[in-house]
Amino acid sequence: MLQSRVLVIALILLLSTTLPEVHSKSVFERDRRDWLVVPDAVASYVYEAVNKVSPRVGQFLVDAAQTPAVVATRNFLIRETTKLSIMAEQLIEKIKNLWTRVRGY
Repeated sequence: MLQSRVLVIALILLLSTTLPEVHSKSVFERDRRDWLVVPDAVASYVYEAVNKVSPRVGQFLVDAAQTPAVVATRNFLIRETTKLSIMAEQLIEKIKNLWTRVRGY
């Protein structure tokens, strides 16, 4: 039982969970900087499926997702992926500008 709880917590940690936020965002938005939308969506679907089968386990998932360790880790991942995304966008813009200059337009 302890192993399954650890596995569930690890799954939540990897996928992260903010249930109300998931349904309000499109996974396929092009200019989206938040790379955690897809894991949030997956976590939401997992939660919904588990909650239909066992509301008690669903509540456990919600409680586990709100523990300080999970919240702190998720916030760290959001900050770092946002930084990486901004840097990637800047790099793409610089490459576009360089390519425009090389082509002479």
